[in-house]
Amino acid sequence: MAVLEHETPWTAAEVGEVRSDLESERDRLRGEIERAESDLQALLREGVDGAGNDQADVGSNSLERDAEMSLAQSHRELLRQVEHAIARIHDGTYGSCESCGNPIGKMRLMAFPRATLCMTCKQREERR
Repeated sequence: MAVLEHETPWTAAEVGEVRSDLESERDRLRGEIERAESDLQALLREGVDGAGNDQADVGSNSLERDAEMSLAQSHRELLRQVEHAIARIHDGTYGSCESCGNPIGKMRLMAFPRATLCMTCKQREERR
């Protein structure tokens, strides 16, 4: 796997640790998504305008439903990023910037293992 000039090459143990952390994160996110979807289904079964609910109840239910939908979507995006990082480890492209092909940097990946861009490309992307 690619590293910056001043960095030591990845060891099998380091790669294994990153992979293990990503797999744990993947499993945690899958559980969070299942819980959020279950909570959302329960809210949808109850309905937002059930008999006997006043306007505050309806508003509260709508707000809770929107929050659950947003949480589930956020977790799905994180899960997509984690699964992509795991796939990159398996196919040997982990550590290379998806934009320019240069090394992302070992320290950056250890701090943020889902990173797909080197710092230069990430800064360029954020300026747009």
